Amino acid sequence: MESLRATLLRSQIMAKIGNQGDGGGRPIVVFDAAQVAQVEALAAVLSKGQMADYFSISETTLREVESRQPEVFDAYKRGKAKAIGNVAKNLIGQAQAGNIAAAIFYLKTQAGWKEDKSVATINHNVRSFEILEDDANSSESY
Repeated sequence: MESLRATLLRSQIMAKIGNQGDGGGRPIVVFDAAQVAQVEALAAVLSKGQMADYFSISETTLREVESRQPEVFDAYKRGKAKAIGNVAKNLIGQAQAGNIAAAIFYLKTQAGWKEDKSVATINHNVRSFEILEDDANSSESY
């Protein structure tokens, strides 16, 4: 079932038929309820440019649709937010399960952690050895 807003927009399109200068040109693109639902579902995986390609319109036209039909813009934001929430939930689960890379990534992006540029010292177990020189009386131990 189409929303009242979409029905009104479609009736305005029909009123534009006439002579040049009387509002002719390309018809206004109006998304119905099914397309709005598709926007929400696709927002998780497509950029706005890719979504415009999916609907066979330009990105500018998609943005115009969003400005005329706020429910389209809201569906896009809602779809993105749901996807980000799902990935963040998974990331936190991985970090809590002991995935060090996930924990470090989370802390850097969410807690402001930064890597220090200092050089870490590494302790190696080195066995002592002797350097023998030609002179039999002088030997050094390291």
